[in-house]
Amino acid sequence: MRHLLVLLLLLATPGARAQGPGGTPGPHGHDVVYDAALVPLTRPAEVSGEVTTKRFRILHTAAATAAAHELARQIEGVRDAFGSILGKDWPGVTEIRLGVGRSEFEALALPGGKPPGWAVALAYPAHQIILLDALSLHAPDGQQTLRHELAHVALGQLAPEWPRWFQEGVAQNVTGEHFSITHYAALFRAVTQERVFHFEHLARAWPDVPSDVEIAYAQSAAFVAHLSSKFGPQGMAALVDGVARGEPFETAFGKAFRTSLLVEETAWRDGLAARYGWLPLTTSSALVWLGASFLCVAAYARRRQQRAARLAEMAAQDAAEDATLRLLAAQAAAANAQAPLASAADATWPDWPSGPPGTESHAPPPDTDAVLADGASPDFPGDADDEDGPHGRPPKPTLH
Repeated sequence: MRHLLVLLLLLATPGARAQGPGGTPGPHGHDVVYDAALVPLTRPAEVSGEVTTKRFRILHTAAATAAAHELARQIEGVRDAFGSILGKDWPGVTEIRLGVGRSEFEALALPGGKPPGWAVALAYPAHQIILLDALSLHAPDGQQTLRHELAHVALGQLAPEWPRWFQEGVAQNVTGEHFSITHYAALFRAVTQERVFHFEHLARAWPDVPSDVEIAYAQSAAFVAHLSSKFGPQGMAALVDGVARGEPFETAFGKAFRTSLLVEETAWRDGLAARYGWLPLTTSSALVWLGASFLCVAAYARRRQQRAARLAEMAAQDAAEDATLRLLAAQAAAANAQAPLASAADATWPDWPSGPPGTESHAPPPDTDAVLADGASPDFPGDADDEDGPHGRPPKPTLH
């Protein structure tokens, strides 16, 4: 059972992701450009219209007009959700450039900040600009991609410097990605194989091996979720304010949470085995739901088999009944065909009268149609008026 659960978790883990900043795989095909030296164009030539909201300006091409108006109806609500993670909103108006297709997507980029070929979204945090392919908004993970880019812009506007693990952790918590089975599987693998990274190693660099990248994303999301749950929006806001004032991240961390990053990380790592090791696989409610799901699937399959067997049994019974009916019909037809033959035989061959006891006549019957020349009726053997017959002919002897 334990090995089966491990296999399921490993199968649930997808392959290498699309690349993210620095050439490492990213969760949803997005990228971040931190170069503040880029000079944004006021309005690219491809832009045909603008839609504004309270805190956003959406520049769009002609093909992306409908998508821009749809995005404007929901973007303010998406931004409001950041308060539950960071404890505060970022200042200013964020610009979103929206095009349709690869050519328009690249044409809307900042000079010198061309997006990689795999990216469908790009954030410029220093300039508070997000570049989006409108087609990506209708993808299954389109909303996650948008929220992820907004998270990078938010952190870039709130403070200039953040550890890489904190940026990715905040972005994934805002998008809700930390609840995925992919992250659980990655952390399970990290715990059981003792491959959990220290966050000091994820502050600037990022792994190159896809399996290690999965772990880095997953543990970053899990640790930020732990901090947000334990210290609340007020604590997270204090951390953001400290970094915004120019304090080193670890200094702001200690002031906001009244503990050091190393101590909090050690306590979090000590609890990983209880949350992502073998024990939760045998005691957690997630396993209960997983088992219930398998039972439902098994019950459904068994029900289908029983129904198929019942249908086959009913079909066999119907076939047997049809064969019986055909046999009875054939027997009845044969009986009806023999009945006229018996009636015809009775009418054609009458019973002849027998002679005296002990004798048997083999003479043919007289010809009743024969008429004598003088008009007299033919003489039949055995007439009472003449012993030898009317013409003196003796009766024929009986042959034995």
